[in-house]
Amino acid sequence: WMVSERGNSGIFYHVIEQPDKALYWSGPEMQILDNENHPDSDQGMAGNRKAGSLYDLIPADPQNAKPHGEWNQVRIVSDGPRIEHWQNGEMVLSYERWTPEWQEMVAASKFAEHPEFGSAEEGHLALQDHGDVVRFRNLKIRRLNAD
Repeated sequence: WMVSERGNSGIFYHVIEQPDKALYWSGPEMQILDNENHPDSDQGMAGNRKAGSLYDLIPADPQNAKPHGEWNQVRIVSDGPRIEHWQNGEMVLSYERWTPEWQEMVAASKFAEHPEFGSAEEGHLALQDHGDVVRFRNLKIRRLNAD
């Protein structure tokens, strides 16, 4: 991905279609952000709204996003309950859904009133539109385990 100056977007996964709710109430989000210039970069806790983070929940570490106008390479690996976010060749976070730790983290977040958040074993992918210029290229979806 490449984002414009002050740009903000995201990649959602395991999204459930709900006619009466926005997709972010069900699908976890890998944040896309111009960390240097977007005000949301300094919001949240411990950098959990910076690029590569599980938005508003887990910060990406290391924070290795390239500046606006440069291409970043990301990979999201979903293997059952285990999720990994990779950014620019490094794993920046991993977590397991449905564990007591997951339940506690979600319960303490803005997603607490949405029991469907992160609950789907399968779901859709979605790209967020905040009206900023964001570019994607070479999108690939691969199944990890062949049946």
